[in-house]
Amino acid sequence: MTSPRTRPESVTPTIDLVKVAAQAALAKKADEIVGLDMRKLEGVTDFFFICSGSSEPQVKAIAEFIEDKLREQGRKPWHTEGYDSKRWILLDYVDFVVHVFHEKTREYYLLERLWGDAGRVDLGVG
Repeated sequence: MTSPRTRPESVTPTIDLVKVAAQAALAKKADEIVGLDMRKLEGVTDFFFICSGSSEPQVKAIAEFIEDKLREQGRKPWHTEGYDSKRWILLDYVDFVVHVFHEKTREYYLLERLWGDAGRVDLGVG
């Protein structure tokens, strides 16, 4: 049985945690790093963090490093998906969701277009 999806108590603001994810992804050479502000859209989450890798091993390495860096900040994902296929790994932290795509899978799903009403977030990475 999974625990209810409740917002975690945190001393670190959510946007700062998303920036930690961005720095971790950048350290693993992720491409097309994007943050989306979802707060004006009803009922999804506060932020999406999206990035890409060019191979399945890289996608896995990016996701694992993001998880490690966020765990150092005292955060563990509420739910994860995709580690088996390594084409789209999702790390759900309730108040933000990390999407690590294989570049070809990202081209297919086009999340940025799907959530086109969301504003972009300056993550402070290139």
